[in-house]
Amino acid sequence: MNELLQFDQNLFFIINRGWANPVFDLILPWFRNMYFWAPLYLFMAAWLVVNFGKKGWITIGWILLTFALTDMISSSLIKPWVERVRPCNDPLLIDYVRLLVRCGGGFSFTSSHATNHFGFAIISASIMRPYFRWMLPIMLVWAAVVSISQVYVGVHYPLDITAGAVLGSSIALIMAYLYPKFLKLEK
Repeated sequence: MNELLQFDQNLFFIINRGWANPVFDLILPWFRNMYFWAPLYLFMAAWLVVNFGKKGWITIGWILLTFALTDMISSSLIKPWVERVRPCNDPLLIDYVRLLVRCGGGFSFTSSHATNHFGFAIISASIMRPYFRWMLPIMLVWAAVVSISQVYVGVHYPLDITAGAVLGSSIALIMAYLYPKFLKLEK
């Protein structure tokens, strides 16, 4: 376990310090900001309602339920159980971390940003697959960039975002499987 944590810390510094450049310093803090992506969320919601009416509203509710589950499981269950300190709050590392955003006081494992964004990417792409077959790879790249941004700005370790990606994707795949069954109940 110590070897895994050491590898995780080394990878953290490669991303946080080794990748440092003015372009990433400008862009990546924005990529992890939920308000930056608000137009995307609003566009998707409007598209669903305009094209599907009541079913669009149900779909929005299902996506929001998926988001709530990913966030609750990551933030309220796993983080308090694991209690991993963020790299920007670790007294042994704090002087070496390039911190580009506010650190936050919560725990680090799993990254809720990664959990939520991978969950959103998978559930959205799964539901929209009949209309936009190309959506899944784009959404996965988007979720990965948002997640890696968490490491770059200094608030998460790579293992935090990897576990968050797996958790969010797993929850979303279950919800995507249940979605058609829920729609049948709704009729």
